Amino acid sequence: MINYEYPLNERIRTLLRLEDLYNKLAHFSRGDAPQDHHVTLLTLFEILEVAGRADLKVDLVQELERQRQILISFRNNPEISEEALSGALYEIEQASSSLLAMAGKIGQYLRENEWLMAIRSRASIPGGVCQFDLPSYHYWLQRDADQRRHDLSNWVHPMLPIRDGLAIVLRLLRASGRPEVQLARGGTYQLMMAGRSAQMLRLRLAPTDAVVPEISANKYALNVRFMLSETVIRPRLAERDVNFELTFCSL
Repeated sequence: MINYEYPLNERIRTLLRLEDLYNKLAHFSRGDAPQDHHVTLLTLFEILEVAGRADLKVDLVQELERQRQILISFRNNPEISEEALSGALYEIEQASSSLLAMAGKIGQYLRENEWLMAIRSRASIPGGVCQFDLPSYHYWLQRDADQRRHDLSNWVHPMLPIRDGLAIVLRLLRASGRPEVQLARGGTYQLMMAGRSAQMLRLRLAPTDAVVPEISANKYALNVRFMLSETVIRPRLAERDVNFELTFCSL
């Protein structure tokens, strides 16, 4: 099954973008080629840009504390595993402590590194990081892969509390809903929200359906149009019935 997620507020939109960037960061940092580590560095710059737009650290700490209080209320419940509950509480407390230990503005240590900021500035120009533009960066890319990886680890490590905090919040958010099977007649689906509260929608489709959902939603209505996946030049509505799973997620 293919999962599609649609955020219903700006905070969840930011968390999903950061999750995607951290996943990309982890993938390319494991590589050995200079190109892998170049993409890792550019991805770190993107994380710096997205995470610096809002008071993300405070939002994450507040949400983790809210979830901690909810979990504490489950103590002594015979239907809840005390071991699992203690593990979840420990994970939340560790993530909160790491976030609170982050001093100052997110990624300020990166902004104070003139060499990195020169690369970031040139990277915004198409082809702007050629060897003749940034010879010192070219030299760094030719160093041993383990040496580059060591530098990347030093630059990335202070940003990991953000990754750990948002991972917990998104995991709890995804687990909060119950999927329901729905039918889009003629490729379209509409649902009146009728006061239904949600922070994110999740759609699951079979890959064999060969359709892609176009989702629009507000506090009044949800609209989904399923487009044929092969029409990459001019999208066309799949004028047939489509079965899918829909989940409303809310913390």
